[in-house]
Amino acid sequence: MGAAEHSEAMSAAERARLEALSAREEDLARRGFRYVAGLDEAGRGPLAGPVTAAAVILPRGFRLKRLNDSKKLSPSVREKLALRIREEAVAWAVGWASVEEIEALNILEATKTAMRRALDGLSQAPDYLLLDALTLPGIRNQEGIVRGDALCACISAASVLAKTARDRCMEELDGEFPLYGFRKHKGYGTRAHVAAIQEYGPCRVHRMSFLSRIWAPPAG
Repeated sequence: MGAAEHSEAMSAAERARLEALSAREEDLARRGFRYVAGLDEAGRGPLAGPVTAAAVILPRGFRLKRLNDSKKLSPSVREKLALRIREEAVAWAVGWASVEEIEALNILEATKTAMRRALDGLSQAPDYLLLDALTLPGIRNQEGIVRGDALCACISAASVLAKTARDRCMEELDGEFPLYGFRKHKGYGTRAHVAAIQEYGPCRVHRMSFLSRIWAPPAG
């Protein structure tokens, strides 16, 4: 379904919400910034797995029904939106930072590393960046917006792609490490996950620096 058909199927309230969600990108377009990339991450908080970032450049006038901060969406809605975003974006890419990089750099720097990798993967170079709260060193035209994943369409789109990519990764890791329930909690510190770590000890995809309050290696 094209953008126009989708627009016709929206309620007036949803159209207004999406217009507000795209207001910052529209303002930048009027100022001459043609390729505005949104960046967001998934997986800064979990006890296990990589941190993931996505970069997305949306076409001007793109209005995708239900697009929002990925945390406000169900998994099935996220998957449907991710498919549309990948099909219709001017450019998109996903970047990763491994557990080893998280441990070596710290989670903030690893997140920025994943974001740079996502940017490097874009088929179209952006001329302006909109990020969820963060900024990246050495980039002139950028803006970190607090709660940007709920306020800017391109950041919302990036949050959806990052979240769905990371969730798939954690589901694959569940097959490799079935004791921990990664498919259910995606590595976050749920009660069941903490109990599994305490019973079995961590595996190689756990972030050891995140586990100090819940697990200690056996003495000796």
